[in-house]
Amino acid sequence: MAVERGSVQAEQPETDCPRSSMPDELQHPYLKFSHWKFKLFRVRSTDEDTMASETAPRIAAPPEVLPAPAAAAAIDPWSGEEGHLGLPGSVMKLCLGGKSKENVEGPGHRVDRKLQEMDLHMEKLRCLCRLCGSALRKVKGPERAVQGGLGESCRHALSRMGCKFTTWPDVIHKVFKVDVTGDLESVHPPSFCQRCWMTVMRGGGFCSFTPLRVPEWTPHSALCSLCHARKTSSFQRLGRKRKKKRGPSRGKTLAKRCKWDPSDGTSSSDRRPLRPVSQHRHHHPGPGLQPQASTRRPREHRVQGFTHCQRDHLGTRLLSEQLPVDLVRSVTCQVCHHLLSEPVQAPCRHVFCHGCIVRYCRALGPYCPACSQPCSALDLTAPANVFLALLNSLPLRCPTRTCGEQVRLDGFRAHCEAHQREDEGGRGTPPPACDDLTPNKGGRPRQHLLSLTRRAQKHRLRGLRCEVNQFAEKEEGGDVKAVCLTLFLLALRSNNEHRKADELEAIMQARCFGLNAAVCLAIRVNTFLSCSQYHKMYRTVKATSGRQIFQPLHALRAAEKELLPGFHAFEWQPALASVSPSCHVGIIDGLSGWAASVDDAPADTITRRFRYDVALASALKDLEEDIMDGLRQQGLEDSACTEGFSVMIKESCDGMGDVSEKHGGGPAVPEKAVRFSFTVMSVSLRVADDGEEAGNAEEVIIFQEPKPNSELSCKPLCLMFVDESDHETLTAVLGPVSAERSAIKRSRLILSIGGLSRLFSFRFRGSGYDEKMVRDVEGMEASGSTYVCTLCDSTRADAARNMVLHSVTRSHQENLERYETWRTNPFSESADELRDRVKGISAKPFLETHPTLDALHCDIGNATEFYKIFQDEIGEVFQKTNPSREERRSWRAALDKQLRKTMKLKPVMRMNGNYARKLMSVEAVEAVCELVPSESRRQALRQLMEIYLEMKPVWRATSPATECPDQLCRYSFNSQRFADLLASTFSYRYNGKITNYLHKTLAHVPEIIERDGSIGAWASEGNESANKLFRRFRKMNARQSKVFELEDVLKHHWLYTSKYLQKYMEAHKDSAKVLNACFEPAVAEGDVDMCLDAPGF
Repeated sequence: MAVERGSVQAEQPETDCPRSSMPDELQHPYLKFSHWKFKLFRVRSTDEDTMASETAPRIAAPPEVLPAPAAAAAIDPWSGEEGHLGLPGSVMKLCLGGKSKENVEGPGHRVDRKLQEMDLHMEKLRCLCRLCGSALRKVKGPERAVQGGLGESCRHALSRMGCKFTTWPDVIHKVFKVDVTGDLESVHPPSFCQRCWMTVMRGGGFCSFTPLRVPEWTPHSALCSLCHARKTSSFQRLGRKRKKKRGPSRGKTLAKRCKWDPSDGTSSSDRRPLRPVSQHRHHHPGPGLQPQASTRRPREHRVQGFTHCQRDHLGTRLLSEQLPVDLVRSVTCQVCHHLLSEPVQAPCRHVFCHGCIVRYCRALGPYCPACSQPCSALDLTAPANVFLALLNSLPLRCPTRTCGEQVRLDGFRAHCEAHQREDEGGRGTPPPACDDLTPNKGGRPRQHLLSLTRRAQKHRLRGLRCEVNQFAEKEEGGDVKAVCLTLFLLALRSNNEHRKADELEAIMQARCFGLNAAVCLAIRVNTFLSCSQYHKMYRTVKATSGRQIFQPLHALRAAEKELLPGFHAFEWQPALASVSPSCHVGIIDGLSGWAASVDDAPADTITRRFRYDVALASALKDLEEDIMDGLRQQGLEDSACTEGFSVMIKESCDGMGDVSEKHGGGPAVPEKAVRFSFTVMSVSLRVADDGEEAGNAEEVIIFQEPKPNSELSCKPLCLMFVDESDHETLTAVLGPVSAERSAIKRSRLILSIGGLSRLFSFRFRGSGYDEKMVRDVEGMEASGSTYVCTLCDSTRADAARNMVLHSVTRSHQENLERYETWRTNPFSESADELRDRVKGISAKPFLETHPTLDALHCDIGNATEFYKIFQDEIGEVFQKTNPSREERRSWRAALDKQLRKTMKLKPVMRMNGNYARKLMSVEAVEAVCELVPSESRRQALRQLMEIYLEMKPVWRATSPATECPDQLCRYSFNSQRFADLLASTFSYRYNGKITNYLHKTLAHVPEIIERDGSIGAWASEGNESANKLFRRFRKMNARQSKVFELEDVLKHHWLYTSKYLQKYMEAHKDSAKVLNACFEPAVAEGDVDMCLDAPGF
């Protein structure tokens, strides 16, 4: 009791309180509150590392018996002059609530070792970089606080590159993807080094061009790698082996005497091998000091240290198949983590190897390693027979190189012993020595392999090539490239060229340091870089950063092959008529049917196209992720949906006008171009309930094009240098396309989507044609003819008398029949009578179009008509007859001047979509009314524009039933009001005549919307928007031959519309901005620190 009382008294803090001199028996137990309050602030450690106050007795030793450094540290741990824990604001003062050392020191002037360890840990953290973990003293340059704000120079430089952040935590989170706002001073370093600052500035505050792995910082523990880091010798850092010293051999040290275990009557030598005496030597510190915590191994290594089953038990790497993780865990021992050998089951139903669990219980006690429940060797039982059968049937891969056979677990040992007997039997003849090789007989000295020509290198290495090919065919499935790269990697590792080896290994594992090839391809296509421009950028970035950020051109060409038509395999059921069954067909010549069409006339055009069926398969493969997402969103079972898919295709064809350029050679062809393209509008699936017939199945849409009128969704199929009014040439070029489409409509596509073969049927709707193109491909007369409409048989006079009441009567089949009547004239009629019978059909229709209205060209045509009405109202034509040309020019000049002044609309030679969109507005009418002298005519113009603007959303909306239901319901009423206003107030202009698009707007819009559901979604706006892309891609791929130039334009235009590349471009949309900021950095005047050209950056 006296000893215990003395120890307690020694642990009590010394205070100046009068009660401190009282005997221990008279002190109240609550007086120890300050002692336990001090205990609460101790830093917790792991269970294996005990506290310093519990492991060693606290013997009061005078400071003079300690060594000099230790005595200084022990005497004054709070002072800032002598101890290494001597910062004024150290963690010890914080943990002790600002108390002085007299209030916490014991009789021997000792403090808690845990607080000293924590303070030392924080001191080491202050010397490291938060982002890269390197020591700050080893990196030249100033250090910066992680939680601080950007300096004036840094903020100015980053703002020039597009970065708007003002604090370092935001910039670090953007560049390194690390959130430092929740950092703790006891866990994370508070600063980062100059090298990481350079990485931030080089990336412009958006990304990091230098791959940096940010370390994971953990709280301090007994196994802290920062405080107890093992010191590595120079030989270990360089990867060299330490040579053994030659000298007299030392005598072997005696092993430690075995301890006798009375529990089972065996010695410890029966359970574990004896260790040398040198392993048991401890370095005892001086008196009064606690022993330093030793670095401990992980639990798996410590367990394997006393189980010793590495050579007897089999690892999980021998499993030949990718089994589920839970199954592998169930057949694995919980002690040694090997496959179960002689499995036994504990009372808690955990399974172990018999030898492993017995050794574990002897070493660490009779407890289960998994759940810590009591478990002794007497409680172990055999598992169920079903589990044993499953364990013995596991397929293992033979580790012998020449075998590679799959063997069951119960027969694995016999199989390996058979291999061992074969090796021992065939080991009779040793390999030939180096002296048996044929010596060089003189003559020309043998040259180095790299100095030879490619042919000589192949000749010298022909034997090695044969061996490598044989090995690759037998072991690696014919992958010769992987074998050669692995040999090169091992050679680099053996020569200590680890940097090159890391880069090669990253390339082999498809985790290159730079950007992915698909990302580089998306950047090149979306920024319209030519081959030379991209190669220049590639070399500049590589020379500037010292790393291969972008991929070379050959890598981009390999990536684009997977995205272009002709890469994926497919099949048609039944086979397409008159179409080759080959799947791997790329860009072909579009003049395949020229000789049969135009009597062997010489071709004066250049055309290139994809085959229609190959292009459709590639487009569906590009939408694979969207189709699978649609199935998941609709709650459909993936494996059950293999047929019943229906794809709706919108076709567009339009002329691009004059596309003449100064470059390019070849035959004399027209400098006008035509593009035929298609858009995948939707993919639907027929889903039938149980017991329901297939014909009554519900059609569920699993993919709907969100932007049907965008140039990103309009995929090019055919490009040709031809005038769109040349009917014969268009017939020869688009005739094979029409034949392929007709064959596709009668067949079904079998394509692999999501790992399963699925059947797709196609429906085509040729709606993306303007008035001129529809008349050309349907064989109708020009737009100025008597028959004003391509949808009905009305003449211009009939349409002017009755502007509203008309219906759609024309179709492609009817036009073909009328052409036959025009060609044969079966009733021997005159030209006028025959023309009236066929309703304006004068040529053979060769391409089927959908009878609809093009919304874009409807806006342009109506805007042109309103532009002429404005001129007539300014000149008061309703009061004049036959005004002169000079008067009309003056009215037009006044209108252009007024629109430029008020609306900032510059005059155009030909009406376009942007001008039409601004002209058809209330502001434009108000500007025109300022020039109209009569007030009644102003009101009429305002009313006319008001009615038109209320009608316009109906044919422009993608889904008018949901976007503008009120305007849709009032459309017939508004169209009748509009027609009455034209017939009364503006009768001087519409007396017996009306324009084509104005007639379609008033008469056919409600019927088309009731039949198709929309007009705006099926417009040709996407095809028209791609006209500028043709010119940009032609400048990008300027070549000497127009044939190759057209192929490059068609290829890059297809890649531009790829959904796969669009997703990559969306993820890396800031790459171009960052690169420009990296190449041409903005440097503030007088800011030397921020200069990107400074040495060492």
